[in-house]
Amino acid sequence: MKKLFIVKKLLNVIKKAYWVSTGTILLFIACLSHNTFNQKHTIKPHVSGSNRFQLINRAITISADKQGKNIIHLDSNSNAGVAWISDLTFEKGIIEFDAKGKNVLQQSFVGIAFHGINDSTYDAVYFRPFNFQSTDSIRRSHSVQYISLPKHDWPLLREMYPGKYENALINKTDPESWFHVKIETDYKNITIYLNEDQKPSLVVKPLSNSTTGKIGFWVGNNSSGDFANLSIQNK
Repeated sequence: MKKLFIVKKLLNVIKKAYWVSTGTILLFIACLSHNTFNQKHTIKPHVSGSNRFQLINRAITISADKQGKNIIHLDSNSNAGVAWISDLTFEKGIIEFDAKGKNVLQQSFVGIAFHGINDSTYDAVYFRPFNFQSTDSIRRSHSVQYISLPKHDWPLLREMYPGKYENALINKTDPESWFHVKIETDYKNITIYLNEDQKPSLVVKPLSNSTTGKIGFWVGNNSSGDFANLSIQNK
């Protein structure tokens, strides 16, 4: 009897060890799968060559700073320009990038275009750095803008819906320095953050029926611009 009791106890210990080991292995596999999923859906495009872009109404220059960061420069020209990133689409999720304009009135409009169907049909979020620190409160309220082309450009939106699709920034931002942009998009809202702000500078409802499409850096009429550190999370 004593030997039988010892055997049963030993079998119980082996069973417990088996289930603990199996559970640990399954947990490890689940964590690995989750991390792999996130990695697959977080994209940092390699943009070291101009052949990665489809250029619309702009010329591009790509250089590297002292830290090796690629800087994309779009030159100025009349009307808007886009540098679409080849073989890259965006649906919903998070777009992050750095941008730099200049403090020159009506000559600095920098941002990003997304859900591009063609070169004239897309959504865009952009900034007017020359308004960032204006002493005129009305100009400051025009610092960040959402548009949806071709039907909803900024003149129409400002006239029909004043203050709804553009806004001032939450915190003081240098118009001559780099700033970081984070755009969260889903089918209901487009939410725009600047730098380390916890509150968004602008939240809008999408005006376009397009839910997926091309993505690229955007500059406005008579504007050049610098861009870096693009990161995309498709969800």
